[in-house]
Amino acid sequence: MKIDIENVGDYGHDLNRPECVLCLGSGDLFVSHKGVGVTHIAPGGRQRIIGGARDVDGHELVPNGIALLPDRSFLIANIGEAGGVWRLQADGTITPYLIEVDGERLVAANFVMNDAQGRVWITVSTRKQPRFLAYSPEVADGFVVLADARGARIVADGCSFTNELRLAADGRSVYVSETFGRCISRFAVRADGSLGAREDFVTFGHGTFPDGIAFDEEDHLWVTSIVSNRLIRIAPNGSSEVLLEDSVAEHVDTVERALAEGRMAREHFYTMQSRKLRNISSIAFGGADRRTVYLGSLMGTSLATLHSPVPGRKPVHWDYLF
Repeated sequence: MKIDIENVGDYGHDLNRPECVLCLGSGDLFVSHKGVGVTHIAPGGRQRIIGGARDVDGHELVPNGIALLPDRSFLIANIGEAGGVWRLQADGTITPYLIEVDGERLVAANFVMNDAQGRVWITVSTRKQPRFLAYSPEVADGFVVLADARGARIVADGCSFTNELRLAADGRSVYVSETFGRCISRFAVRADGSLGAREDFVTFGHGTFPDGIAFDEEDHLWVTSIVSNRLIRIAPNGSSEVLLEDSVAEHVDTVERALAEGRMAREHFYTMQSRKLRNISSIAFGGADRRTVYLGSLMGTSLATLHSPVPGRKPVHWDYLF
């Protein structure tokens, strides 16, 4: 199932840090856009900006994960210095949604997702400011928040740079990407939304820094890796296959040395040596058959696209009308 880098295309234009992508069955795409909010790419490719607030609470808005709600508003996980999760209305109005939970400010909100039960899941990568201080396997202060009818509360803690999360098809477990833990963790989801003990689902080695994750219809988990631009497919038993890679070995080695020596910093995320991929950070399945893969990135101005022989799992927002 290897994918040739020559078969990777691109979609969209003039995007700014298109870290997260949402696909609808209608063909509409929504992409996080730094310093603005969200870019809407309509079927056929026409683009428009939703939002326009460059700053929130005196700091630049840096949308990371985004979620589309049934009322056509968005939740934005702001990984900028103001942190927090913000609500962006279809008319561009932006207001706070959740800034603090259990006495903890969401200083590095990374990802936000709504589920079929109407609950909202949020990951916060670290309590440190700036977040670059948490670029180390020695730091494990990231956490997961659940907001439901009972309110918002921390349901998992002690993660090493918490990134994206996804629910299993039956909703009984949640998978969490830990970028500097270099693993995907799994937690049992209890009836009240609380989580069981953390367990390692899969761990990674040299050059892999897991970021975005999404399931396909065969219950395999697709994982994007920043730095190495790897796209990995994980089987239900935890075995893995690298489907695609676009990196230079010397660059990966340089980043690995910086990590080992405690020197990893922002420039290691925003310096890229590759042919096409621009530090891939998320994955979404779109197209009428959900076989078109869209890859978000930290440094791109468009989305990378490729064909999957397996359809992606239908997300909760798939049939929303916008």
